[in-house]
Amino acid sequence: MTVQETTLSASARPDVRRLGVGGGTALCAGAVLGPGVLTLPSLAAAAAGPASILAWVVLLAMCVPVAASFAALGVRFPDGGGVATFVHRAIGPRAAAVVGWWFYGAVPIGVVAAAWIGGKYVADAVGWGEAGAAAVGGLVLAGALVSNAVGLRMSGRVQLMMGGLLAAVLLCAVLAAAPRITAAHFTPFLPGGWTSVGSAASVLFFAFAGWEAASHLSGEFADPGRDLPRVTRNALAVITVLYLGLAVATIGALGPAAADTDTPLTALLAQSVGVAARPVAAAAALFLTFGAVNSYLAGASRLGAALGRDGAAPRWMAKGGEPGEVPRRSLAVLGTAAVALAVAAQWRGADLRLLMEATATCLAAVTLAGLAAALVLLPRRTPLWYGVAAASVLTVVVLAFSGWLLLIPLVLAVASFSFLGLRRGLVRR
Repeated sequence: MTVQETTLSASARPDVRRLGVGGGTALCAGAVLGPGVLTLPSLAAAAAGPASILAWVVLLAMCVPVAASFAALGVRFPDGGGVATFVHRAIGPRAAAVVGWWFYGAVPIGVVAAAWIGGKYVADAVGWGEAGAAAVGGLVLAGALVSNAVGLRMSGRVQLMMGGLLAAVLLCAVLAAAPRITAAHFTPFLPGGWTSVGSAASVLFFAFAGWEAASHLSGEFADPGRDLPRVTRNALAVITVLYLGLAVATIGALGPAAADTDTPLTALLAQSVGVAARPVAAAAALFLTFGAVNSYLAGASRLGAALGRDGAAPRWMAKGGEPGEVPRRSLAVLGTAAVALAVAAQWRGADLRLLMEATATCLAAVTLAGLAAALVLLPRRTPLWYGVAAASVLTVVVLAFSGWLLLIPLVLAVASFSFLGLRRGLVRR
């Protein structure tokens, strides 16, 4: 497979010749931050109450070896291929094709979830209810599909601005809520038992995918060996401060109400700003979710074209994948799947948590594949290698809490292997 279109995070980076530590940190942190964090604190609180903070802490701790190993691999293999490149080198092309299918399959689910988040913030601001949230989410999805179909792409500056805006919104929400944090909101600390922490972690993984972005950026630094570790450390620091601050503020300031809102940032800001926080949060959420959906579809449509070109998907999907062209066939597949999922979610009464858990399951599978590659490619019996081994075990545990949703990456893997086998059989004939 090609290099730069193999992950969502790769699609979100601008075309640059040389990156500095500051720009690299912004891009790497921005790849991890995403619209999911606009609603995940309340979903985690609903799953585990105050103990959801433990899920945040555990996943942040897991990020250290994950980010460090992807950065180390990026230094050793400095190109844009990221996880797919590592899996190809360590395990083989068929495994790399499965990783591509996992990313491609995760995108329709993820963009529906992201669009719905924006819809919920707008509906909360104007009092439209669930039907209004679904309608706004549908408009976000349709707008992003049309934008990509006509070939409109967001510039690197706009993407960096979106990441900065999201970080600013999170920081403002945390600071606004800080004076209202009370110890009483942290008791009882573990109302749902220890298994509830695992359930919270399974949905929170949505907010922790994207560390492979550092490896995608590796070829764009003047000195990857010097700059990439610094960028990774800086991004880890930013993510840790924002995520832990948000987790503590959500529980400490909102208390039991944290589990009952779909728009936790609005609730946090409203405690200080009042009703004026609603339109501000809604506008920010709408802008951020549209940008994220647009970027995800742009990158994934090129991923589909690359899969088709390299024989890992039907050849007709490759059309439009050349530089400067629009991969409309691949985009049509993504759009059809996303619209079908959105309609099914509304018809069957599926909730946002289910969509985010399904996306997180696919992304966790990709992370596990990258960690498996790291165990093969990195020097053995070093502190980093043992850290990768521990992170692999933890990722398996998180995946176990996905339950029946594991069928999604399993079905995608079977479909990938079946297609490759069928194609090989046809070629032999």
